[in-house]
Amino acid sequence: MSGQISARDRTMPEAGRPAMTAGYGIASGSEGLLSWSHVTERMARARNYWVGTTRPDGRPHIVPVWGVWLDETFYFSTDPASRKGRNLAVNSDLVVHLESGDDVIIFEGTAEQVAGVSLPAEFVDAYDAKYGFRPAPDSATQPVYALRPRVAHAWLERDFPNTATRWRLP
Repeated sequence: MSGQISARDRTMPEAGRPAMTAGYGIASGSEGLLSWSHVTERMARARNYWVGTTRPDGRPHIVPVWGVWLDETFYFSTDPASRKGRNLAVNSDLVVHLESGDDVIIFEGTAEQVAGVSLPAEFVDAYDAKYGFRPAPDSATQPVYALRPRVAHAWLERDFPNTATRWRLP
C-alpha cells in the first residue's frame, strides 16, 4: 500500500443514506444514522469476517477469514493457491461483511497485497493477541492483503429504515 494513512490523519467519513428503492422505507435526513465509531468498534472486536471475491468466470466466492482492523484498514492473509487467493490475483475487488445480520457492517473496495514497510508493525502483534498465532508478514505462502474500503454500509436490523447508513471513503 503506498502512502499509508493512519486513522488519526484521515478525516471522518460523512454518513449518509444508502440509495434504495422506496419500498425499503429508508428514512430521510440524518436522524438515526449510525456513527463511524459504531463501524470501527465492531470491525476491531470481530473475530470472524466474511470475504467475498469473484471467480474468473464471474461466479461469487464467499468464505470466513480471520483478520485485523488497523488504521481504517482491514488486513487478512490467505494462501495464494486458495480459491480466494487465486480470485484476488485476477480481480482484486473485495467485499467484507461481519457475521451478524442484525448488526450489519459491509465494506466494498479493492484488496491489495502488502508486505514489508507497507504492512504496519502492529499487524503481527494484533493478530497474535486476537488469535494466538503470529503470522510471518513476508511469507510467500500466506501473503497479507489490505482492504481500505471505498464504501461502507451499516444498519441495525431492528430499526433498519432509520439506521441504514452509507459512507463513501476516499
